[in-house]
Amino acid sequence: MLGPIDLYRNRAAHTLQRMLWLGYLACLLAGYGLGSIPTGYLVGRARGVDLRQAGSGNIGATNAFRVLGKGPAAVVLVGDALKGYLACTVVCGACLGLLKGSGWEGLETEAARVMAGLGAVLGHTYTFWLGFRGGKGIATSAGVFAALAPWALVVALAGWVLVLWVCRYASLASVTAAVLLPGMVWLTREHPLLCWVTTLVGALVIARHSSNLRRLWQGTEPKVQWRGGPRG
Repeated sequence: MLGPIDLYRNRAAHTLQRMLWLGYLACLLAGYGLGSIPTGYLVGRARGVDLRQAGSGNIGATNAFRVLGKGPAAVVLVGDALKGYLACTVVCGACLGLLKGSGWEGLETEAARVMAGLGAVLGHTYTFWLGFRGGKGIATSAGVFAALAPWALVVALAGWVLVLWVCRYASLASVTAAVLLPGMVWLTREHPLLCWVTTLVGALVIARHSSNLRRLWQGTEPKVQWRGGPRG
């Protein structure tokens, strides 16, 4: 039977565990707040276009390219990637500074960065400001992994570029990257939480491309058009 001291220690340990999870949840929510800024929607509105009502109806860089052109699409791409990168660096750092300054010293920095990055991807794909409709998470995920696992990102980007150049299907290139990225994170033995979160993000990205995969199967998925690229 546990004595009073043992009971006190158990309660203290449980309280500390709950505080840590609340701290990680705070980092997740902070990342979500940044990720939920609808870059594509705002850029489209600045050009007098609602991307939700044009092209594929998606607010990501690919649809922005089809509807608005290269310049606005580049702004959307960079903006979406920055959301992921800044969530894992600046936003997470500020959140950790506030929490640790308030006595939450047990928070692990790398785990907090992973949670903030996951929040950014969720915020982008399920944007609060647009009724939880958002993009497909590719650019924001790239920003997250530029901060957390840059070498895995390099391999995934190489796969993305190769598939896009050969096949000219942006959706197939994105799904390829969504498979390569978690594979490389597991192979390079990154933080265990990052491995599992990367797998979750990859599955989420593939799920968000389900309609594209269906069109690929049916042969109706539009190809990316550019000058000087491979024909077919």
